[in-house]
Amino acid sequence: MTLRTPVRVALTGAAGNIGYALAFRIAAGDLLGSRQPVILHLIEVEAARRPLDALVMELDDCAAPLLHDIVATTDLDEGFGDVDWALLVGARPRRQGMERSDLLRVNARIFATQGQALERAAKRQVRVVVVGNPANTNALIALSHAPHLNPHHFSAMTRLDHNRAVSLLARHTGHHAHQVRGVTIWGNHSTTQYPDLHHATVAGRPALELVEWAWYTQTFIPEVQQRGAKVIEMRGASSAGSAANALIDHVQTWAYGTPHDDWTSMAVLAEGSYGIAGGVFYSFPVTCALGEYELVRGLEISSFSRERMEATDRELRRERDQVRDLLGPALG
Repeated sequence: MTLRTPVRVALTGAAGNIGYALAFRIAAGDLLGSRQPVILHLIEVEAARRPLDALVMELDDCAAPLLHDIVATTDLDEGFGDVDWALLVGARPRRQGMERSDLLRVNARIFATQGQALERAAKRQVRVVVVGNPANTNALIALSHAPHLNPHHFSAMTRLDHNRAVSLLARHTGHHAHQVRGVTIWGNHSTTQYPDLHHATVAGRPALELVEWAWYTQTFIPEVQQRGAKVIEMRGASSAGSAANALIDHVQTWAYGTPHDDWTSMAVLAEGSYGIAGGVFYSFPVTCALGEYELVRGLEISSFSRERMEATDRELRRERDQVRDLLGPALG
């Protein structure tokens, strides 16, 4: 088997719950494939140095054939040095009873610093995925401090919401997730997100012909919106395994492409499509190929959908306004 040149993958918050769940899967080839060696750049804060070192020990003990090398550091410039992918997971976590607004400013400062380090140290074509919440606004802040990086190579993860919506629809209709196509998450990775089934199909049939409207509006939408809070209620911490899995799905799809008959959901920099003005990271339906994404164009938007799409857009602009003083030269 011919292996390729190693790809450098940076992971912030590496010793946290999501990072820990993710690191071993990256080393095993789940992120970029069974022929792609990786160099893992594991980044943590100084207070987590001991669990970071323990993670390195465990990775070493796996003797993973695809794990070419490990860089474990608390220095952002070293951590982002020459990386191809930057997975920005580390952030102050949301605890039970916390509102997103409680996280906004403290995490905004973290992502401003990370954006500056990416600007200084990463490859010019680095692809950046923001997971730490509030993910959409954190992606905006990071990009704003990286004026020489490609804005189309920044995204925030709404794949977890997308996966949740696909799974719930499949279970409710008695089908498997692989039979579901055309689900969309519009807007913010928050409780205002809009999981849209108007263009979805299940086993080739329109989804909204298979479910009752009341179930869609009164059960499906709020359950997808509130799923993260429910997990926190049940386990006392944010989603970890499912978030790591969604991040792998997000990167795989971005790197290697969507199926020919489906799309995925990614939060990307808005530029006016579907009436969403620029200046925020907004989740859209996208197709991917060869490491690039393209918005799905021309979808008919009902008045029901438009109302919810605008509501989540308003929330994103309120978030942006709350941290406007922390935006960098690219967007400030």
